[in-house]
Amino acid sequence: MTSASYIFLAGASRGVGREIAKCLTAQNLQVKALLRNESAVAELEAIGIQPVMGDALNVGDVEGAIIADQPIHTVISTIGGLPSEGARADFLGNKNLIDAAVKAGVQRFILVSSIGTGNSAGALPPQALATLGPVLVEKDKAEQHLIASGLTYTIIRPGGLKSEPATGNGILTEDPRIIGTIHRPDVAQLVCKCLNSQGSHNKTLSAVDKNMLAGEPEFVEFSF
Repeated sequence: MTSASYIFLAGASRGVGREIAKCLTAQNLQVKALLRNESAVAELEAIGIQPVMGDALNVGDVEGAIIADQPIHTVISTIGGLPSEGARADFLGNKNLIDAAVKAGVQRFILVSSIGTGNSAGALPPQALATLGPVLVEKDKAEQHLIASGLTYTIIRPGGLKSEPATGNGILTEDPRIIGTIHRPDVAQLVCKCLNSQGSHNKTLSAVDKNMLAGEPEFVEFSF
């Protein structure tokens, strides 16, 4: 990355995205954040983030934000959640971000997805898989679109998320059978580590707290 390039963050208003915003600015990186409403603008500006107003479901908003004068080096997306007017951002919003990143010549795309997506479906208990099924289908479509885009990507699939302070025990693994929980700030720390790790290029990784695993499976921890 050059000193003139930016990280573009989608999903910074809450949850893991907000924790990533804190992590990035702590590293003195230049960050732009796509915001759908102004409720988080003041807080993000206070930590040095440049807000860009727009909706990820609107292609024009996304292209206008990413294809700009200031070069974007990496796009990080944590978007998803409740449907907006019948459309989930999990796929369509991320598709718009991925397509705009390709047009803008962005170097890297980090997508925060979920355990239970794609080949990690077997890690979830059947009841959880049935409940989350429609969301996971959309997240899988986003993952596949990113992989097919030609961008250098990292997909991070967290387990169950908790809004509690970081433990420092978050780990990544390429083993799709792993399931457990992890605190949101720990996911953010793992995302920021991947930002500076060539070893995480074109990898799909599950994220859990090593002390909050379901069962005692044997697996290989991803090494940065």
